Amino acid sequence: MDQVREEGVSHHERTYWDVLRLMHSKEFVWMPEAGNDDNRISDGLDLRIEFFHENGARGTKKTFGPCSVLEVMIGISRRLAWSAGDGAEGWAWQLLRNLELHKMYDPLSRRKARRADEILETLIWRNYSPDGVGGFFPLAWPSGDQTRIEIWYQMNEYIGEIHPEYSV
Repeated sequence: MDQVREEGVSHHERTYWDVLRLMHSKEFVWMPEAGNDDNRISDGLDLRIEFFHENGARGTKKTFGPCSVLEVMIGISRRLAWSAGDGAEGWAWQLLRNLELHKMYDPLSRRKARRADEILETLIWRNYSPDGVGGFFPLAWPSGDQTRIEIWYQMNEYIGEIHPEYSV
């Protein structure tokens, strides 16, 4: 929860444990035809090593199975912070907003849990719109079909749209 935070809002106002648990229960699937998204999985799995180190536990990247959507999202938020500035927690919140999961605060009703699951399945299987709507990086002016573009390049195009000064 500390890794996903809306700026200026207390954790006591709204919590998101249910949706974050759901995100942690979903495996992020890498599709080789979309490029090197296995790098995003590696970033997500690196969080485990960090967790083990901080908590004095032992484990490897593979401990606890495949990489979750939550781990990938937090890994991407750190890459965004490095590339575009600001805090990783705020970027993670923005990614949650881009997926429209910010509406899924605790407790999740069955209807909201089903909708959150549908949103995550759309993300995982890249069934979002070619402009990225429904994915991590919705774009106003996409250069191509975002469902076929590696997440790294989607992220950089997104940064270029919201922070033109960072465009390459």
